[in-house]
Amino acid sequence: MNKKVNKFPKSILFWLLLALIVAFFYQAQKAKVSPIIPLDYSTFIEKVNRGEVQEVVIRENNIEGRLNDETRFRTYTPYQDPKLAETLQAKGIRIIGRPAQTVGKTLLINILPVVLIFGLLWFFLFRRVEGAGRQAMSFGQAKAKLHTEPKIKITFKDVAGCDEAKEELKEIIDFLKDPKKFQRLGGKIPKGVLLMGPPGTGKTLLARAVAGESGVPFFSISGSDFVEMFVGVGASRVRSLFQQGKKNAPSIIFIDEIDAVGRQRFAGLGGGHDEREQTLNQLFVEMDGFDPNEGVILIAATNRPDVLDPALLRPGRFDRRIVVDRPDINGREAILKVHTKKIPLAKDADLKVIARRTPGFSGADLANVANEAALLAARKNKKQVTMEEIEESIDRVMAGPARKSKVISQEEKKITAYHESGHALLALLIPEADPLHKVSILPRGLALGYTITPPIEDRYISTKKKLMAEITKTLGGRASEEIIFNEVSTGAGFDLRVVTDEARRMVTRYGMSEKLGHLTFGRPHEQLFLGRDITEEKDYSEETARVIDQEVRKIGDECYARARELLKKNKAKLKLLAETLLEREVMDGEEVAKLVGIKKEFPKKRK
Repeated sequence: MNKKVNKFPKSILFWLLLALIVAFFYQAQKAKVSPIIPLDYSTFIEKVNRGEVQEVVIRENNIEGRLNDETRFRTYTPYQDPKLAETLQAKGIRIIGRPAQTVGKTLLINILPVVLIFGLLWFFLFRRVEGAGRQAMSFGQAKAKLHTEPKIKITFKDVAGCDEAKEELKEIIDFLKDPKKFQRLGGKIPKGVLLMGPPGTGKTLLARAVAGESGVPFFSISGSDFVEMFVGVGASRVRSLFQQGKKNAPSIIFIDEIDAVGRQRFAGLGGGHDEREQTLNQLFVEMDGFDPNEGVILIAATNRPDVLDPALLRPGRFDRRIVVDRPDINGREAILKVHTKKIPLAKDADLKVIARRTPGFSGADLANVANEAALLAARKNKKQVTMEEIEESIDRVMAGPARKSKVISQEEKKITAYHESGHALLALLIPEADPLHKVSILPRGLALGYTITPPIEDRYISTKKKLMAEITKTLGGRASEEIIFNEVSTGAGFDLRVVTDEARRMVTRYGMSEKLGHLTFGRPHEQLFLGRDITEEKDYSEETARVIDQEVRKIGDECYARARELLKKNKAKLKLLAETLLEREVMDGEEVAKLVGIKKEFPKKRK
């Protein structure tokens, strides 16, 4: 602190010296632009007599003036010359008289500019030093935002698709409002709640709903706000955050994306002494140290719970871990109801059908579907959103906007039509495969065509028979090209990658190989400071690796042979579908089934 005090006068002295230099150069420049030459009185009288003087300004014994050549001069009268005025008038010289300057006026004229310059510099410098001091004092303060109940309009009514998580958080709010209800039987309030789940499932939205429902002070901060380039700032902000929470207890602290600061220690390039780990250690102390945090509940959200430090997840810190997963069909329907409250829907827009059509969609995806449908309807000047706009919005979210202007040759279009027809026909022919919903050869995103086969209901486990059916359906595009054109194209590149990954998982993860038995092979290693799987521990021999490759190849060959056999038997249907698709470009599942004469049950649509 003493060093800062000593530096302050030195900086002021520097700026004062700079101001004086500026004032000096200003006066010098002014004198340089209009110089005034001194004359003795005798020379002045001689020039007057010769008629070389144009005008004079007389102030007591000080005389200034201009010669005929515009040269300015100054002289002083050593005595009172009563004939001077007569001489000047006789020579036709203009005479100007001015009062004598006082000492105060002289000082004001000469010193005021310097004082003004110094004052301005002082003002701005003082403001700068004062602001820097405030910034330095507040640098370690937490950047948490305080939310109060009237300002937050989101409640649990605005959150759908995660009923279990809502119930758990409602209990936390009830505890804050009426702690005696739970303390009668010796219960203690949980210290921390960790919301875990994939991106877009509503973790932050749940926290905002808690802020709207709780009625207690709610502090929100991001995990990245703790980490700075300066050592000790993160730990200081953690202390500051919990101090604010204690002052306003009972209160709730919400840390979003806690994995930014809560990653496992001793796993990064900085060892165990970097800034992030100091911040994490301080978080441990504040959550469950010697100093109790009664009345302060910490809620955190992350989509990477696997990289969090085990000490952060133990009971006493995060007592509850709530999984916020992707919604099931009922959850998706409830989410769609929330997001379509203000959107006028037509009679054919059935939310149940839309929910069945969107398996694997998160809450954010469904919100995007509803918004895109409203924009599409507005673009067409419709007063209501129909199923047509909703179907288009789902396709946009899944594969991107349609590229109708993309120029495709007739040959490529024909190959695409037969490729997609192969997928679509196998979806109808294979009983275990997911049913056909739509087939299109309109380019969308990076794809020249696409076939959509969503499951009728949400599925959490799959059998070997089901997986083999899906692989066979995926290989239908390549098989169709080979049957019709006796040649294969690059259009099946993505399909082959999907097939290879799924077949390898069947062999190495699911134990679905007769030769290798009920074992798993390979163990993924996660580099925590990178946050993703980049290596795999090879816990098997080279001979086993060769068998794995053989088994993966066997699955692919069996499924491809089945796809070829089915499509060869139904070659006439394949050609009919492809030719019709070339004309119509887009067909739904019922139209395809009716066209090729295959009986298949489809979900009923609202009329």
